[in-house]
Amino acid sequence: MKIVTMGLGYIGLPTAVMFANHNQDVVGVDVNCLTVEQLNRGILHIEEPGLQEELNHALACGTFKASLTPEKADVFIIAVPTPNHNDDLKSCDLSYVANAIKSILPFVEVGNTIILESTVAPQSTENLVQPMLEEAGFIIGETIYLVHCPERVLPGQIIHELVYNNRIIGGVTAECTQAGKEVYETFVKGELILTTARTAELSKLMENTFRDVNIALANELVKISADLDIDALKVIEMANKHPRVNLHQPGPGVGGHCLAIDPYFIAAASPDYSPLIQLSREINTSMPQFVITKTNQLMQQYSGKKITVFGLTYKGDIDDVRESPAMEIYEHLTAQQCFEVVAYDPHVEAAFVEKNLAVAINNADLILVLTDHSAFREMDSTTFENMNQKNILDTKNILNVSANDINYINLGNLARIEKVIEQTTQLA
Repeated sequence: MKIVTMGLGYIGLPTAVMFANHNQDVVGVDVNCLTVEQLNRGILHIEEPGLQEELNHALACGTFKASLTPEKADVFIIAVPTPNHNDDLKSCDLSYVANAIKSILPFVEVGNTIILESTVAPQSTENLVQPMLEEAGFIIGETIYLVHCPERVLPGQIIHELVYNNRIIGGVTAECTQAGKEVYETFVKGELILTTARTAELSKLMENTFRDVNIALANELVKISADLDIDALKVIEMANKHPRVNLHQPGPGVGGHCLAIDPYFIAAASPDYSPLIQLSREINTSMPQFVITKTNQLMQQYSGKKITVFGLTYKGDIDDVRESPAMEIYEHLTAQQCFEVVAYDPHVEAAFVEKNLAVAINNADLILVLTDHSAFREMDSTTFENMNQKNILDTKNILNVSANDINYINLGNLARIEKVIEQTTQLA
């Protein structure tokens, strides 16, 4: 079977390589010339454990190549971005999907299977992709097969989860569903869940919306507890000892290509019936400014001049800064021009990121932890000896510090920060 994968990002590339390493002939297509050139030389442009070894094997076997243009194939997989529109409810921008379909149409033939892996708003497969294929003369479910098969993987564990996670196969018709099943059963060992395209679309969105709503509840608890001088983290710990309670962990906000985006697709598709989803998004998007306010208060409380930000990615041990609340907080603190702000992240390669830990924290008055990298968990109190003032605001509750001379604050004990009148710039 020959497969063309459109899009070689965090999902498209691992998917393409996994098919290639299971005896399929794969062409990975991307619009970025540098990405294509580097991948054909075995150089990754993203960080994902195990992916380098998988790519090396596929190249050595000759079953994978990167290209700027698609080719004739048996299967076409669309794995391109679906960002938000800049409208009130941040609806789904399907322009990348539409362009990908237009790109493959000259190569599509009778009997082919078209699989949309990109996360999309409900009914997008039927309302956008299906008409494009029908206008080209194909009959869905008879001369061509159209499927929505959303990815369900966790960055940092993508290689394992592509194989062992359950997979939803949503066809426009029953024949389409069966065609999609035949594609993924080449290597997926998890359950193949057969359904319709629109059900698959909404299921994927609700998986991430469930987490977003529950994180919003935890984040709201943080604000309530700070106001009432109660330790939110202890409340969560004790509440979760109830056999039917599982409160999520709070944080500085929600980021990444799923949780920070997907709920909007549901809200925009059905705005009158999604008030809880919309309010949860408002709570989570308010958290970066909440952290900025607490940071400013803490710096004023101790007359601080330098902040060292620990972590810029939206989750630990990856290099992905898409929709990252940590990046938002760093950029806002820098824009205030009230303090020296230094970013330290061992996973992010950027000119503004200080790679030397000792330099990053030297003479700092505050360390602001925004990402839960494993490297931060391994630090002890001696790491912070060269700080000017040993204040730590840990929004991920990851540092393990016990020295008496360190003022350690997390999202549980925010009431320790004096609610001084802010004189720093308030950013929208």
